[in-house]
Amino acid sequence: MDILAKLLGGIPRVKIMRLFLLNPEAGYEAADVTDRCRISSIHSRKAIAQLAGMDLVQKRSFVKEVQVRGKTIKKRVQGWFLNPEFPYINELRQLLIEGEFFKHSDIARRFKPAGRIQLLVVSGIFIQDSESRLDLLIVGDNLKKNFIQKTVSVLESELGKELSYAVFDTADFKYRVSMYDKLLRDVFDFPHEPLIASKEFSVFTLSAPVR
Repeated sequence: MDILAKLLGGIPRVKIMRLFLLNPEAGYEAADVTDRCRISSIHSRKAIAQLAGMDLVQKRSFVKEVQVRGKTIKKRVQGWFLNPEFPYINELRQLLIEGEFFKHSDIARRFKPAGRIQLLVVSGIFIQDSESRLDLLIVGDNLKKNFIQKTVSVLESELGKELSYAVFDTADFKYRVSMYDKLLRDVFDFPHEPLIASKEFSVFTLSAPVR
């Protein structure tokens, strides 16, 4: 991330480019970009202006659902969209999306303070498999679920996309395995990569290696 940030003009710009590249049909108001990327409004406005100047993003109106006094209404707003005709869009995708987002050792390091993790598996976006139901699976004991949620939120801001993840206590996980839980089968019967696996859980590292 640090090298890409230096190469492409800073972390805020990299985060925003990933947000639009991974959500090519979505429109975002400036405040949405700030919130999704977890950056300051000053950095957000500056980076968007730079990307608009390059014609990577374009401004246009779209209909958005908003909450007003507890009710959901539709409102037409001005926001930013990825320009699909940008001449170097394929090169940017290869650099920012198709390459490895993070070193997997870094992902494991981020979650280790969450408790006694018995199994940490990545799939989906982390191994470039768009068909996977989950991006991240965590199994353990005495897990700090608020810490996990905050760590996932930080990863989402760096990736520019929401992550699909599941967290299980060890006993619950074992029960679900015994019941042939479909969600777990959809993870372990298809490409995935274990980043942490205790001896007891090493059996789950042997099924369906990453393609």
